[in-house]
Amino acid sequence: MWYFIRDKKSRDFIRFWFAQLFSQLGDRVYQMALVGMMAIRHPGSVMEMTNLISFTIIPVFIVGPIAGVYIDRWDRRTTLFVCDFIRCVLVLLAAFYLVHLPYIWPMYAVVFIIFSLSRCYVPAKMSFIPEIVHEDDLLIANSLSATTGMIAGVGILLGALIVEYTGSFGGFCWGSVGYFFSGVLVFSIAAFHHRLPNRNEIIAGTKEILRTQKSVWHEIIDGIRYIRTQKEIGFIFWMMTILLAAVGAIYVVIIVFIQQAFHSVTKDLGFMAVPLVMGLFLGSLAYGRWGAKVAVFKVIFWSLISGGAMVVLFATMVGATHNRPLALGVAFMLGFVIGPATIASNTVVNKVCAMKMSGKVFAALEFVIYLAFWVAMQTSSFLSQYIESLWILIAAGGIFMVVGLAGLFKFKSADHGLMGETR
Repeated sequence: MWYFIRDKKSRDFIRFWFAQLFSQLGDRVYQMALVGMMAIRHPGSVMEMTNLISFTIIPVFIVGPIAGVYIDRWDRRTTLFVCDFIRCVLVLLAAFYLVHLPYIWPMYAVVFIIFSLSRCYVPAKMSFIPEIVHEDDLLIANSLSATTGMIAGVGILLGALIVEYTGSFGGFCWGSVGYFFSGVLVFSIAAFHHRLPNRNEIIAGTKEILRTQKSVWHEIIDGIRYIRTQKEIGFIFWMMTILLAAVGAIYVVIIVFIQQAFHSVTKDLGFMAVPLVMGLFLGSLAYGRWGAKVAVFKVIFWSLISGGAMVVLFATMVGATHNRPLALGVAFMLGFVIGPATIASNTVVNKVCAMKMSGKVFAALEFVIYLAFWVAMQTSSFLSQYIESLWILIAAGGIFMVVGLAGLFKFKSADHGLMGETR
């Protein structure tokens, strides 16, 4: 990270990085507080937990596409710190008032609003990165930005401990602290940054000025059309859709699988998260350091192949041996080989996407991958009634590997231009 101390514009990225770390720690602790609250109010109720999760996903489909349009109109720095401060206030409202109400629907409403703000926050965050770093630094900046989520993943354990000893009230309070410090750090970043546009962006901008004001719906359609015309962005959409569908298929099933293998409820799930996050962190750092030497499409496909192999290995070895150290080691390797795929994908989008379209593109990407995740999660949950968890995990890992191998063969001649290297 100290690579970014060379000038003021790049040093702002350091503030932005710490802001993201605080924001995502706030997310994790707040979410654990919700889980703790539901466990007290409705112990063992799958339906109530499903309702809670639904209110975190629905904003992706309702708010996400529209948010992308407005993010391209608004100042992204302002969008980020306003979202942080509003979330801070809402989480404090949950801590001091909503948890004491005899009915749950006001909490659902607040959860919906908070996650709707997050739908604005995420594409604004990704679109803000090119404004505060030099173009040549996009790869390492995206790598470092991705590590905030991985480091904050440890916040799951932190949140669990806070809720364990202070209850959901303490979890909500500490979650609001994370949002507050994130907002302060983003607010401290210089208000204006300008990247010199290239020739194509100047021409596109001139045409845009000559157009009449468009409705939100027309701008959403424009965003979809833009994505369809960009080969590299379309490629990323397909890859991230497949990746998140596989993750969704694994998400619910692996919880039951670990519980059954180690005869525990949450303890082993928490321990598995630590090496997984460490693997994601180190894998992302390694790619940020040496990734420019490898073709982007090769990085993505080899991540899919290796990740699939690790899922199959985890399912077969843990299912047969119930060995905790082995499970921890495989979880670490899974994170290490999957981490570079997301960074490579975000870097491609940032490089080829016009600045005025980036908010819509990232919002649309989020919409697609969440939909793939949700559909796959529902499907695997249904199948788990008839098929053992072990075989569902093996099948999901196999899909990873098949898609990766097919991609390598199809794109092996594409080793040129942006798809061939990360310059």
